[in-house]
Amino acid sequence: MLQQLQETTAFIRTHYPHSPEAGIILGSGLGNFAREIETEKEIDYRDIPHFPQSTVVGHAGKLIFGKLNGKRVVAMSGRFHYYEGYSTQEVVYPVRMMKLLGIQTLLISNAAGGVNPSLRIGDLMIITDHISLATVNPLLGKNEDSLGPRFPDMSEPYNKQLVEIAHKVAAQTGIPLKEGVYFGVTGPTFETRAEYKMIHILGGDAVGMSTVQEVIAAVHMGIPVFALSVITDIGLREEDNIITHEEVLHEAKLAEPKVAAIFKGIVGAIGSQGHTKQL
Repeated sequence: MLQQLQETTAFIRTHYPHSPEAGIILGSGLGNFAREIETEKEIDYRDIPHFPQSTVVGHAGKLIFGKLNGKRVVAMSGRFHYYEGYSTQEVVYPVRMMKLLGIQTLLISNAAGGVNPSLRIGDLMIITDHISLATVNPLLGKNEDSLGPRFPDMSEPYNKQLVEIAHKVAAQTGIPLKEGVYFGVTGPTFETRAEYKMIHILGGDAVGMSTVQEVIAAVHMGIPVFALSVITDIGLREEDNIITHEEVLHEAKLAEPKVAAIFKGIVGAIGSQGHTKQL
C-alpha cells in the first residue's frame, strides 16, 4: 500500500508541484462546489495510478487543485463508498494520498438522512461525533506504523476548533447551522422504518453511507477533520416514506451555496501550518 501511495503522489506531483493546505471531499450532489475553487489543475481519477473510480451518479470523478479563499486546496469531486464494492482500503486511499501531498486539514461534506425530529430538509448539520458500529473499520488488518498508531484515539474525531470557526462563519454569513451525531451505515439501501427508530434510540441525529471510514483514516494519520451534513431527506416522517437518490441530489444542490460559504470561511481561517486564526 505504501508503495502504491508513493507512486500515486509522485504522479500527481509531476502534474501539480504545490502542496495543498487543505483537502476537501464533496458528497452527493455537491460537485458544483468545485466552481468556487480557482482551478490550477484537474486530474481525472482514471488517469491516476492505483486510484479507484467513482461509479455513483452525482460524483464527477476528478481531483481539483487550486486556490480557495487564498489557500491552496485539493478537492475530490466524487468519493468512493463501501457499497460500490470497494474495500475499506480503497475507500480511504484518497485521504491517505492527500496527507502525503501535504494537507493539514480535511473538510468533508455529505448528504444525510435526518433522524432527529428537529432536523428539516435543507438543514446543514455539523458532525460533532459519529457512531460507526454499522460500518467496517478501515484499519482492520496489519497496521502501517508509518501512517499512524495501532489504536488511534477517537474521543474527538471532529476538531472542536474547526467547529467553532464554522459557527463564526455561519454567524457572519447568516447561515443557520445545526449540530449532531452522524450514524454511519454501509448502504446502498435506505433505512427501514425500524432502522431509523433504532438509530434515533442509539443517539444518531443523521444517517449516511459515507464519511465515517474517511474520518477514521484521517484521525489515524493525525489530520484535523471538519464534516458537514446536508439533510436531504427525513427518515422518520409520518407520510409517504419513499426516498430516492434523485431527491437526495436535488436537495444537496439547493444547499450547495451554503456549504461553499462555510467551507470557504474555514479554509480562509487555516494558517500555513494547519493552525487556525481568528476571524
